[in-house]
Amino acid sequence: MEQLEGVVGDIVFQSEDNMYSVLRVVNKAQGRFTAVYRGPAPYMGENVSLNGGWVEHARFGRQFEAASLTVVQPTSAAGIERFLASGALPGVGAVMASRIVEMFGTDTLEILGQYPEQLARVKGISAKKAALIGEAYGELSGLRDLMLFLETHGVSSGYAAKLQAAYGNTAMMRLKENPYSLADDVAGIGFKTADRIAMAMGMEHDCSERLTAGISYALTAAAGAGHTCVPEELLVRETARALAVDSEAVQRIFNELLQKDRLRLEEVGGTRFIYPEYLYRAEVQTARRLLFLRDQGKPITRVNADEVIAAWEREAGIKLAEAQRQAIYTSLEHGVFVLTGGPGTGKTTVVKGILNVLEKAGCRILLAAPTGRAARRLADSAGHPALTVHRLLEYQPTSDGLCFGKDDEDPLDAEAIIIDEASMLDINLTYHLLKAVPGGCRLIFVGDVDQLPSVGAGSVLKDMIRSGRMPVVRLENVFRQAEVSPIVRNAHKINHGQMPEFTSGDDSEFGLKEFADEQAAASFVAQTYAQMTLDGDWRRVQVLSPMHKSPCGVQNLNKLLQHYINPPSERKPEVSIPGNVLRLGDKVMQIRNNYEKDVFNGDIGRIVKIEGKSVTVGFPERPEGDYVTYSQGECEELQLAYAMSVHKSQGSEYPCVILLMVPSHYIMLQRNLLYTAVTRAKKQVLVVGSKRAVLTAVENDKTRRRHSLLAERLQEDQEVFG
Repeated sequence: MEQLEGVVGDIVFQSEDNMYSVLRVVNKAQGRFTAVYRGPAPYMGENVSLNGGWVEHARFGRQFEAASLTVVQPTSAAGIERFLASGALPGVGAVMASRIVEMFGTDTLEILGQYPEQLARVKGISAKKAALIGEAYGELSGLRDLMLFLETHGVSSGYAAKLQAAYGNTAMMRLKENPYSLADDVAGIGFKTADRIAMAMGMEHDCSERLTAGISYALTAAAGAGHTCVPEELLVRETARALAVDSEAVQRIFNELLQKDRLRLEEVGGTRFIYPEYLYRAEVQTARRLLFLRDQGKPITRVNADEVIAAWEREAGIKLAEAQRQAIYTSLEHGVFVLTGGPGTGKTTVVKGILNVLEKAGCRILLAAPTGRAARRLADSAGHPALTVHRLLEYQPTSDGLCFGKDDEDPLDAEAIIIDEASMLDINLTYHLLKAVPGGCRLIFVGDVDQLPSVGAGSVLKDMIRSGRMPVVRLENVFRQAEVSPIVRNAHKINHGQMPEFTSGDDSEFGLKEFADEQAAASFVAQTYAQMTLDGDWRRVQVLSPMHKSPCGVQNLNKLLQHYINPPSERKPEVSIPGNVLRLGDKVMQIRNNYEKDVFNGDIGRIVKIEGKSVTVGFPERPEGDYVTYSQGECEELQLAYAMSVHKSQGSEYPCVILLMVPSHYIMLQRNLLYTAVTRAKKQVLVVGSKRAVLTAVENDKTRRRHSLLAERLQEDQEVFG
């Protein structure tokens, strides 16, 4: 680490969240240089001490990357005047700074901090303005003290602004009282950061505050892994492991929390399961609403289903299989119905048949899917408008989290709702959906239960089927026209624990290219991708990987692919985002729902213009010329999309898929992941890596069971659960 001191000459860039800044600093030895710092920018004219090292940026050249930044209080009259003239205090510019320093000299900062009323002696400053300047300086000094405190305790001072925004002038006091409260109160600060602060402050390793926060952290981590609840023994053991303390100490605090009713507990089959409050509520209400809606639905008798189906078959020129016909009848009989099956089994045909009967019966119908891409696919295949579930429920983001316009007080105006790609539904979203479904409305879930489960907590589709209490039809017969496809054949082989059949040749619809070296495999993917997109069709190929890190992970692949497909050029402007750059012509993905811009998590587009710090993206689903522009602080909603994780690809289809399967992915090599990946392709699959890795995935059907009691709640009388 190198330490440099200097004066801030200019602020080149400051992110909206104050967590990234670029400065021009003047130093006697180095002259004028650029420094980047992951934290709030100081003010122009301030003296700063930087600790870090020199790096070479591909576009901007030599920069000093500061791991820490400390503002050094100026001591000379000239330095104090330069600081005040920077605009750090409201109402104080260059002229007023000169007047203040002329009157108070090197005592100026003491006057500002201790006797701000003295500022009224300066020409142009009233008593009211003096008080305002003193108050502003107090806040600024508090922020500087907070930054110094954090840096002293080994934590980035970039968090100081968030702490002050959350706690105001009490930030330092709250921090010293209980640093673990930060994990709950301040966005972007998790348990590990709070724990690092606490340990640096000298808190006891096994103090009650740490153990309480550790239990909460373990529950949050479990939810992140897909569990709605955790067995007590496992929760205590994992908390003790994460905190490196004795299980007895954790058990003691755990029992105290139970006595104070601060944890939700459910005992089933002799095992006690612990829930976070919000997941307990979601699971209980989901079970109740599913049973209620199932029993409230009345059979549709307004039309003769046999006649409607026969007429539709003649008009569409198809002949339904018996299982497909039975699925349509079942959907008309019950308030809740689940349709599942793999590729080529005719789910889409059944959905069209159901829609046909419902429309003939005059039902008000709504169609939705968890993602924007899945909703558009559903609309295209069904010939009926479809929305994302969030948009269907009129979701609005708030500081408190989820807020839906549609609920039990203002339900959806529908007599039938079809949800496609239902395997992607987590328990929380399902809970909010069911709240908005009125009694008597039939709810039809369609999805492939053998795919990866939802990213969020729960395994809703699987639990509904496992319970045996929801009407379910599983389509298993692959239709003759679908059997012709090697992708469909191999998907079913994988699902049955059999090795897929690879064919050789450049035109192979299901090929394998083996490499012993993972970096060589990644380079091959980049070259192959470039060759396959020579015609400019950037949507033709999608690279998928099970993991984000490693040479064949999403992050490295995107950098490599960007270098091959869209290398830097003086004619291509670019902007920096954390960990990468976005360049004119790049393939990018929206990584969170943005309802104001009408773009959704997983939408893929291409950068068509970069002007200054603004990025404009064209999304193929929007009308020609209907571009989306991201301002300076919004670009972090985008990331490169030449490669993406298999999880992120759920609900999408691509003409060609290049799938990385290498030994270092072992922790993710599971049958349902491989199955999900190959079923994303419509025409061609190329697996790159190791046949052994593919075999490992095929043989590994022991996917980690998600702890959830939804199936049990649906099976048992509700009194069992209270």
